Amino acid sequence: MSNKINHSMSLAKPDAVDISNKQKVALAIGIIGLFILTLSLFNTDFPNKGLFLSLSLGLISIGIIVYSRDAYLNRLEGIKNDGVWFKSISSRGIWGWIAGIILTSFYIVLYFFPKYLGLGTNGAVNTGLIGLFDPLSKLLSGRPASQWFVYGTLYTVAILAFGYKFILKYRHNRYQQIRTVSVMFFQLGFAFLIPEFMYVMNNDLPYYDLKSIWPLNYYIFDEWSVKGFLSNANIGLALILFGIISIFVITPILTYKFGKRWYCSWVCGCGGLAETAGDSFRQLSSKKMSTWKLERWLIHTVLVFSVVMTTAMVYTYLGYDKNDFWLTKGVFIALVISFLTIVFASVMLFQRQELGLDAKYGAIVFFATIGLLLIMHFTGTTEHIFLVKGSTLRSAYGLYIGSIFSGVIGTGFYPILGSRAWCRFGCPMAAILGFQQRLFSKFRITTNGGQCISCGNCSTYCEMGIDVRAYAQKGENIVRSSCVGCGICSAVCPRGVLKLENDSMKGRINPNEILLGNDVDLMDFVNKK
Repeated sequence: MSNKINHSMSLAKPDAVDISNKQKVALAIGIIGLFILTLSLFNTDFPNKGLFLSLSLGLISIGIIVYSRDAYLNRLEGIKNDGVWFKSISSRGIWGWIAGIILTSFYIVLYFFPKYLGLGTNGAVNTGLIGLFDPLSKLLSGRPASQWFVYGTLYTVAILAFGYKFILKYRHNRYQQIRTVSVMFFQLGFAFLIPEFMYVMNNDLPYYDLKSIWPLNYYIFDEWSVKGFLSNANIGLALILFGIISIFVITPILTYKFGKRWYCSWVCGCGGLAETAGDSFRQLSSKKMSTWKLERWLIHTVLVFSVVMTTAMVYTYLGYDKNDFWLTKGVFIALVISFLTIVFASVMLFQRQELGLDAKYGAIVFFATIGLLLIMHFTGTTEHIFLVKGSTLRSAYGLYIGSIFSGVIGTGFYPILGSRAWCRFGCPMAAILGFQQRLFSKFRITTNGGQCISCGNCSTYCEMGIDVRAYAQKGENIVRSSCVGCGICSAVCPRGVLKLENDSMKGRINPNEILLGNDVDLMDFVNKK
């Protein structure tokens, strides 16, 4: 008799579905592709780098595709809870931790020690992993690969291959299929191929980030970036104007009409990777109240940091004499403070009641930002901000926010913190879009509380840590700043309780209209009606 005890309480099938022989072959194919990349790390001298790179990426993609087809096309459509909490890789088990350590280590080396990946410096030839990607980089832009090209290629392959897997998994839901094709398209075209082609056409143009939307592109207003745009005549001026118009006009309009999902779930590369390659880890996002409180303070702290740092960078290269240029340091600070004050006053005037207690925290954030800007103005010099050299502050922002938070933690910790840790806790773009979504967007997730059976699927699979079931049980609309509108909660609901909608602002937030059986003043409420 076996002494092994099965601790599962499932009444249906206690274990995760075993993988088939075909899936094992697919895994072996993918591992061979990864093995080729691993060999390159040890400076293996491949006779034809282009051939072996194609073979590696091809085998990885084929492995994912074959595995996905066998896993999802041999059963009925719809989401099956096949022991997701009993799989080591998806429940913070030993394989999950191993995957997290490998991913995190790769990001650390990529960002801070690219020479160990074979990056050639001072004119030296690339070797190792980066050298393996030279043929593809030269094909697209005529230059040797960099660590960022390697990262962008692997990033794109991951979104395309796992995007196909995602489409098969959610093939019962048209919304999931369309938005997945959308992020695959934007990643391949706008984030990967077009910037490479732009380098060929004009390598003096800051081509790295086509969307040029601050604060996601946090260096758009740096002196080198502004000079790069302005030195390229009409196309450069058009791009920087597009960036400014996007910040103040385009994104608010799109968020008003569709919620932040237009970007976070349909366009953004970070969100695209989280939805595709990170789909197996979405259930790991914490739904604790303490985590929600941390999320709100942390993401808005990063936003304040972004505002102050960007203002500081522009401030450093402006002058004091209005005869040289009308936008002096004093005028610039006055404009920034005036704009922030107008936004704050408008919110307090028109949305104060809707915000409730959150208005107090909003006021704290506002006055903290204004205070930092005033301190910067009255203590800053031509090169120093807050008694620190301006370039040092920007480097610190790029290191701690752009690299460690968004890369090392945001992606490397998928198997530990879930797939949207960066989007939830650190992305300043998500903070701004979430602010707009909470206050004036037509988007909401409506719920039919009478149909809810409290299965908890919606809360389990919410990657943003929202306890969706708590809303569904009451029939309350879900209007949260953090919600990226991915729609997975609706896709996994067995009763059709949840629906993503764009409707009028009236009745959008309805917590006071919900009647619960344990309300003390229930009869008084009914009589008032």
